[in-house]
Amino acid sequence: MTARVVLPGLLRELAEGASELPVELEGPATLAEVLDTAFGPWPILASRVRDERGQIRRHVNVFVDGEDAKRAEGVQTPVGPQATVHVINAVSGG
Repeated sequence: MTARVVLPGLLRELAEGASELPVELEGPATLAEVLDTAFGPWPILASRVRDERGQIRRHVNVFVDGEDAKRAEGVQTPVGPQATVHVINAVSGG
């Protein structure tokens, strides 16, 4: 089964223009495992989404099948084999 990591336009250039990164899963995995696999070829992309402790950065939101991972279990949030993970940069201004 394939989970999908969907990237926002601002991060696509760090993944050779890919809008989605497929991740093959044989069963449930943690969000950390999915992101590690998806971002493996692009360490700069990984560092834009997660901090040096492996946690989701403050200015980034990650949703697993529509559920905010930060409000769930963070990087330990379960990801099913057909899940969609959306990475969204926070937008601010005034």
